[in-house]
Amino acid sequence: MMIKSVRDMLEEANASIETISAEEALSLLGGDDTVFVDVRETGELERDGSIPGAIHCPRGVLEFEIDPNSPMHNAVFSSGKRVMFFCASGGR
Repeated sequence: MMIKSVRDMLEEANASIETISAEEALSLLGGDDTVFVDVRETGELERDGSIPGAIHCPRGVLEFEIDPNSPMHNAVFSSGKRVMFFCASGGR
C-alpha cells in the first residue's frame, strides 16, 4: 500500500476546487447564493475579526460539519449555495 504525500493530497484537492482571487470573492460578498466560511481557529477570529456575515467552521471540524450524516452537520453545506472557504493565508 502506497501512502500519499501531503503534496499529492494537495494537488488532488486543488484539482477538484475552483480558486478565485480576493477581488472576485469580494464581488460575491453579500449575494444570496454564496456563503463565506472562515476556517481559522477561534483565537484568530477574536484577534483579527472576520468577513461580515461569514460563518465560522474551524478547519479541524470541517469534515464533520460538511457531512450530512454527521451529528455536527451544518445545513449551510447542503443548502445548494456556493461555498467560499477562506483563512489567513490560503494554506488551509
